[in-house]
Amino acid sequence: MTKKCAIIGAGITGLSAAYYLKEEDASIAIDVLEASGVPGGKIQTYQQDGYTIELGPESYLGRKKIMTELAEAIGLKDEIVINNTGQSYIYAKNKLYPIPGGSILGIPTEMKPFIATRLISPFGKLRAGMDYFIKPKPMNPDVSVGAFFRRRLGNETLENLIEPLLSGIYGADIDKLSLKSTFPDFKATEEQHGSLIKGMRANKKKMPKRVGPVQGQFRQFKNGLMSFINALVQNLESKAVNIKYHHPVQAIEKRDNGYMITVNGEQVFYDKVIITVPHTVFRAWFNDAPLQYFDEMAATSVATVVMAFDDSQVNNKEDGTGFVIAKNSDTVITACTWTDKKWSHTTPPGKTLLRAYVGRPGSDVVKDNDDEAIVKLARRDLDKMMEIKGEPEFTIVTKLMHSMPQYEVGHIDRIRAIQHYIKQQYPGLVMTGASFEAVGLPDCVSQGQRAALQLAHE
Repeated sequence: MTKKCAIIGAGITGLSAAYYLKEEDASIAIDVLEASGVPGGKIQTYQQDGYTIELGPESYLGRKKIMTELAEAIGLKDEIVINNTGQSYIYAKNKLYPIPGGSILGIPTEMKPFIATRLISPFGKLRAGMDYFIKPKPMNPDVSVGAFFRRRLGNETLENLIEPLLSGIYGADIDKLSLKSTFPDFKATEEQHGSLIKGMRANKKKMPKRVGPVQGQFRQFKNGLMSFINALVQNLESKAVNIKYHHPVQAIEKRDNGYMITVNGEQVFYDKVIITVPHTVFRAWFNDAPLQYFDEMAATSVATVVMAFDDSQVNNKEDGTGFVIAKNSDTVITACTWTDKKWSHTTPPGKTLLRAYVGRPGSDVVKDNDDEAIVKLARRDLDKMMEIKGEPEFTIVTKLMHSMPQYEVGHIDRIRAIQHYIKQQYPGLVMTGASFEAVGLPDCVSQGQRAALQLAHE
């Protein structure tokens, strides 16, 4: 008898899981159950009048190759584009400062640029240099990213250089963010070399020397990230994967040899299940005590604010891709991408495209303000950083409520315990996605692949 698998959620994790499961077992029947009417989850691409604008995630990190490999496998090799390079900035102390050359996620690996920067005071630079003499300290078993970097490099380097870069990735409070869940390699590097800076410099020397012009770190597609999702959907449908939209799951009941899933009031039996939706959704289907961790797990609400202008309206002579903002700055926005400079394919000639990010942990600004108010707040902040005349030709605000799960100290150990429990108590069922491990798009593809392989080989 043909085995049936339900994959709940048609975001990038769920679609990737379906792809890899079919690769492992072409005979399995797969239903992808999606509550909304479109695939892609947080991925949304707007195209009109020569613009290609991402309303959700902007791109993906090229060094995490699994997403590029999947894109090539589904016929998008010639559609991949690489970001334009340029200086990146940090807004701190009411001014834009270039990120010092040679820094890796804010950690200095070259002394001259770090000594030359005005972003850090002479005392702050001296304190960062103490990293060479501070002995590693055990994690026991986890610490916050903030505590780790404060001890190694001091408050000033953390708050003005490292925190704006790292917290932007996870939308997190750096003094609650788990080091073990997010950047365990930093701890391993510190322990191996006795110093974080010394270790990062040693790792950098081992990297292959770059040949030719500098290339950007990020990848995109000529017609936006949604073209990747659409191509993946077409590939799955060609393999008889059934993607069912407007199919919200109400309940999952364990049976002796599988699971009964209630969708739109009807029950359907499946031999195997992969759950890829956020914890804020799947928590309603289980009352197991080990899963109560998700009840206390915070998730930050964020918004993106896109503003399109004529070039003549924006005076921005910086040859850069954008900036992040130090938390101690008096702003609502946390970062801004100069999209037309970073991605040539996004913007018609003669136009300027800005993309600002709003939403910090513990802030209700996204929840408490309508789109018009959020645009005004973002514009007020952008006027501090560049000269902009007149009103934008159009704006787009995208709210992503409770979209950034917070990996607080102890997160990964609790997740491992939950995964072990699920494997023991719910054979043939896998939970995965951004609520568990890593929020980047290639990480979601990797998690979909791991879930598929686990089910295929159980």
